[in-house]
Amino acid sequence: MAASVIVVDYDPNWPVLFRALQRRIADALGSVAARIEHVGSTAVPNLAAKPILDIDVLLGSASDLPTAIERLANVGYAHQGDLGIAGREAFRAPAGDPAHNLYVCLTPTEEFHRHLLFRDYLRAHPDDAKAYGELKQALALRFRDDRSAYVDGKSEFVTEIIVRTNNG
Repeated sequence: MAASVIVVDYDPNWPVLFRALQRRIADALGSVAARIEHVGSTAVPNLAAKPILDIDVLLGSASDLPTAIERLANVGYAHQGDLGIAGREAFRAPAGDPAHNLYVCLTPTEEFHRHLLFRDYLRAHPDDAKAYGELKQALALRFRDDRSAYVDGKSEFVTEIIVRTNNG
């Protein structure tokens, strides 16, 4: 059974945790990492979120994936495959780490682009970020034990923002 959906108030320590994880990932990957981005709700100041950081790594080349898998394994990450999203490989964090999801993108995929668009939009529009946080808190209360329903409940809001940023 999946863990309950819990959304908490923004924690100003999240960017600090990201920077520490970013340094470790950058040191492990070296030149194969073109970018390492803090994405998701924990990357947006004052936004309520599940207390799990999302990190996207963009590789310099898709051919660097085997090297990235090996180097990340050397620092405790377990490769989980693409989990159904082509062009993006998931990694389970080492035991004892702060809660985070690590995704390695082979090229600037649509998913990578969407993550950055959504994050940057919410950073620039605090009223929309507040509304999104309130929606997530309400969904977490309503669907505490149904992660799929929680995600589905957010999808219309996320899609609206992505459409708005692509047309703006």
